[in-house]
Amino acid sequence: MPERLKDPGFRVNAGLLEDTASTQLAEFKTKYLRTLKSWKGHQEEDGPSRILDGLRQAFIDNGEPGIDAQLRFALQGYVANSKFTKSDLLNQARLADLRYPFEWYPEARRIQRKIHLHVGPTNSGKTYHALKRLETASSGMYAGPLRLLAHEVFRRLNAFGKPCNLITGDERVLVESEDVKMSSCTVEMVPVAVGVEVAVIDEIQMIGHEERGWAWTQALLGIPAQELHLCGEERVVPVIRELAAAMGDSLEVHRYQRLSPLRTMSTSLDGDLSKLQKGDCVVTFSRMQIHALKKDIEKRTCKRVAVVYGSLPPEIRAQQAKLFNDPDNDYDILVASDAIGMGLNLSIKRIIFETTSRHNGEVLKTLSVSDIKQIAGRAGRYRTAPDMQTRIGAKQESKETIASAKEITDTPATNLGLVTTLEKMDLPIVRNAMQSEAEPLTKIGISPPDHIILRFSTYFPPETPFSYILLRLYEISRMHPRFQLCSLRSHIGVADMIQPVKELTVADRIVMCSAPVDLRDPRFPNVVLAFAKCIATQSNGALLEIPALNISILDEEVSIAHRIYLERLESLHKALVLYLWLSYRFIGVFTSQDMAFHVKRLVEERIDSALSQVSQKEETRARLKRFREQAMLHALQAQMALGGNESQSSDSDATTVVNAEDSILTTTLPEDTLEQVHASASV
Repeated sequence: MPERLKDPGFRVNAGLLEDTASTQLAEFKTKYLRTLKSWKGHQEEDGPSRILDGLRQAFIDNGEPGIDAQLRFALQGYVANSKFTKSDLLNQARLADLRYPFEWYPEARRIQRKIHLHVGPTNSGKTYHALKRLETASSGMYAGPLRLLAHEVFRRLNAFGKPCNLITGDERVLVESEDVKMSSCTVEMVPVAVGVEVAVIDEIQMIGHEERGWAWTQALLGIPAQELHLCGEERVVPVIRELAAAMGDSLEVHRYQRLSPLRTMSTSLDGDLSKLQKGDCVVTFSRMQIHALKKDIEKRTCKRVAVVYGSLPPEIRAQQAKLFNDPDNDYDILVASDAIGMGLNLSIKRIIFETTSRHNGEVLKTLSVSDIKQIAGRAGRYRTAPDMQTRIGAKQESKETIASAKEITDTPATNLGLVTTLEKMDLPIVRNAMQSEAEPLTKIGISPPDHIILRFSTYFPPETPFSYILLRLYEISRMHPRFQLCSLRSHIGVADMIQPVKELTVADRIVMCSAPVDLRDPRFPNVVLAFAKCIATQSNGALLEIPALNISILDEEVSIAHRIYLERLESLHKALVLYLWLSYRFIGVFTSQDMAFHVKRLVEERIDSALSQVSQKEETRARLKRFREQAMLHALQAQMALGGNESQSSDSDATTVVNAEDSILTTTLPEDTLEQVHASASV
């Protein structure tokens, strides 16, 4: 392990200066690393015990790269702390006191807001009622979790005669009207300094999300609205009640019941795509798998298939939804991502889970109870599906659908929602989730505001890596038990990517660390570094002047024969999204916004054209099914050996089966099957 410290690259990344590096390394090894040899398991707060525990956990989480990062962090801490006075440390501790995030938003604290909390299951009308109130307001804003939902509300308000702007991370649509007092935003983009009459925050349960929860907390605590309407699940009520009392706001809870019945079927489709019927929606979790299923279903059923997923351009997505919703055309089946779980208006009769696990970037994880229930709840949409009883042959079709669900005997067929799985092995997981209740939220996410990070950074020498400054702030922060700091993984990754660009200011680094960067894409570091250099020099940001973008791929012939082609297209698409995101924050640098939108559309067309050629071999599907069954069996055996049970009463319990499954899937699957598991880009 000490050999790593001799690596010049490691020393540079740790922020060591050449003239003092040898001395600092020697002192660090003497005081900490060498004492590990004589460590006897003592439990001191600092010293060898703490470093060893950190190294062990880093290796478990990220392997050897994790050890490098943890060693670098320990060394940076030793070097930086040796330069701090007691006064410096005291001031740092004061800045790192994050127990009272309410105080970060004085505009909202100056008024007593009326909070309306709309809670209920999917398809209960909670968001509908909140949006109806927004339509009657003189000014307002909508904050949603997805761009497609922001687009939907944007179109709805403008169609209603309420001029509304669209604000997402990589797109702005400003309505040409002098009387624009409405905005529809993704939640991260909410302008918390703007006072409005009514604000709607959708999917408020995501306030507890490990990575994005801070955005919902910021919107909840910071929007200075006379009325604040929150829409989400029942499990948020206790924490919202507590927050409202702490802020001095009044709270009224509105509870809703599902508007149409929902039942879990007693049987799966046994992997037989020919059993799919009109109004079915097959849910899967990668864009490649969506297109592969589309092609296979059309071949097996001779029915047309529409597709919906988050990264589809809004116009294409709306067109696909319209095709599926229209009972008079031949688009009978939908293949979609979990994006349908968050409010899309679709006429779905039956939800079929193609799988109950999804890839999180590292391993497969079973869907949580709340995720399964939210997606399943899209079946049997109230007032969205056409009244099939008024159409010729509709009664017979409904009878056929219900006959396959033996549990259902006395429920009207009109808006009945059915839920099942493609494979038999997934049905118990869905059934248990549908019969369970997710545990109440106990913690909500926060992230230090930019001004705190900026002030905190002033206590460190200019050569200190920005990733260490962030880690140090998180390490010494004080938190109220109700709050938790959101994950720094993305921020740290970006901070290390751009560390070599010395001319960047701290403010520039803060902005860059919030950018939409895919850390898993091996092509992305060069792109991020190129953009950072443009910002540092305040020049050369024209789209065609950045070689790292590799736009020349558009001159090549569309081909899916080699996955590398599709991966390059997707990398370019993500790079263009990042370019557009930066163009709204560094206006004078990234000046080719219109061209970037045009090229992005061309890339999207290329991706869809390439994906339309995707299909999945029968043997690959069977092999993947066999390995998943084997993994689940091993997991259940391990669980029984530990004295566990099969019930899934909470979100955490829902992943029990797959925690043991992870190691099996990642070590047993052959390479070609793993490619299907990772399946290109996550939707």
